[in-house]
Amino acid sequence: MAKKNNNHKKPSSTVVFIFGGSGDLNQRKLTPALYNLFIDDFMPENFAIIGTGRTDYSNEKFRGHLLEGIKEFSRRKNDKNATWENFQQHISYLRMDADKPEDYNGITKIIDDCEKTWGEHPSVLFYLAVAPQLVPEIATNLSKLKINKEDKKNTRIVVEKPFGHDLQSAKELNSLLTGLFEENQIYRIDHYLGKETVQNILALRFANALFEPIWNCNYIDHVQITAAETVGVEDRGGYYEQAGALRDMVQNHILQVLCMVAMEAPVSFEANEIRNKKSDVLNAIRKINKHEVQKYAVRGQYGSGWMQGKKEKAYREEKGVNPESATDTFAAVKFYIDNWRWQGVPFYVRTGKHLMEKTTLITIQFKEAPKYAFPSEASETWRANRLTISIQPEMDIRLRFQAKRPGQTMSLNPVDMVFSYNDNYDEPQPEAYETLLLDAMMGNATQFMRGDQVEIAWEVVAPILETWESRPPVDFPNYAPGSWGPEDAEALIARDGRTWVTLPPKKDRKE
Repeated sequence: MAKKNNNHKKPSSTVVFIFGGSGDLNQRKLTPALYNLFIDDFMPENFAIIGTGRTDYSNEKFRGHLLEGIKEFSRRKNDKNATWENFQQHISYLRMDADKPEDYNGITKIIDDCEKTWGEHPSVLFYLAVAPQLVPEIATNLSKLKINKEDKKNTRIVVEKPFGHDLQSAKELNSLLTGLFEENQIYRIDHYLGKETVQNILALRFANALFEPIWNCNYIDHVQITAAETVGVEDRGGYYEQAGALRDMVQNHILQVLCMVAMEAPVSFEANEIRNKKSDVLNAIRKINKHEVQKYAVRGQYGSGWMQGKKEKAYREEKGVNPESATDTFAAVKFYIDNWRWQGVPFYVRTGKHLMEKTTLITIQFKEAPKYAFPSEASETWRANRLTISIQPEMDIRLRFQAKRPGQTMSLNPVDMVFSYNDNYDEPQPEAYETLLLDAMMGNATQFMRGDQVEIAWEVVAPILETWESRPPVDFPNYAPGSWGPEDAEALIARDGRTWVTLPPKKDRKE
């Protein structure tokens, strides 16, 4: 088992303001992440976590609310009272209305008080865990405090997705934010990029001489990215009606993972160098002609049916959903990247709700090796090499290759060589928000999206969105809960003589 490396840097003294402090995201994700960073000794000696909101909380009641979240959602529960007691001393609550500029004066007072107590000016992190429509007003009011002007290097604002609803709204949001803050102060967070296995893509590619020489169109047949969920929209029907699978997953999460797989080698791991390489990939993605959308993209919506012994509602029956909704709960797209490395290699991506398995899987399917020298019986079990990177639920990387079966004949069989995070490391893997919050406090923007990336990603999906919105589907709902989506998604890849890759259940795998 590998041992934890305790030789790590810590952020400087920091005040974290969480707008929407009494909300679901803070209770489930943000405070548990900060709590685990505290346990792992990544938090600075001097720090303060300030939740803001309209709810009338005392400090004590607010801390109790957050403790409930830690007990239920943290990867480490509150099993040591002393740890929580020490941590909660750093938490307080500021009751304020986001739309009242005068209420923001309380923020300045807290920062001044921390500076006096700590004897140094702190870094300030504003985390906007709020509904998208509140972001412009909060950002505008924060800029009026001039904190970001007085300390440009150590003042940062974190914005959650969605970054706009389409290309035009994304441009408007970027224009507003960059008019108030400098680009290097804006941290557009995509929690997928904080996942350990996603971050390991760059290590796998660029720290190993084994893969990079064959990571191109000469050796790779195609790439697949699957992000599947077994749950439906649950209580997010109102939000999902305005989004859909293409907006909610493909435009951000999946395209960002695609960039990690497809980008060129960076000169360094400095933030703008990595983000420049990702932007190059997005710029090289072939724009789909509106008249050919049906050839490259498939949409779906789940109906009612039985799944894992339970009767599930159709999407149109979910709370907050239009009974005649045309919103996609499934999307599959075939992309091409028109550059030297990837010319002619299709990238198949798919995502959806109420699918057969909860999984996020990247598949690099290599071309077949020449097999003319082998006897005909060897070709019966011939399988091309394949690299699969499982991001969830298990975090592992497996390489499939051919091996000779024991015996007197040249009989081949595909076998897997597996690297499992859980089997190789004895400490639990950090949650994505732990990694990203630490990066934000450290001023490391590598895993955060830059404004131009957001806009280019919207440009990539814009023709699909516009076509789908102008042509309402006639076959919705078109897939059953517990399936792998609509039949057209199978046809999308089958037309090219390929099939979607899924890993067998863990109990059936040969490790």
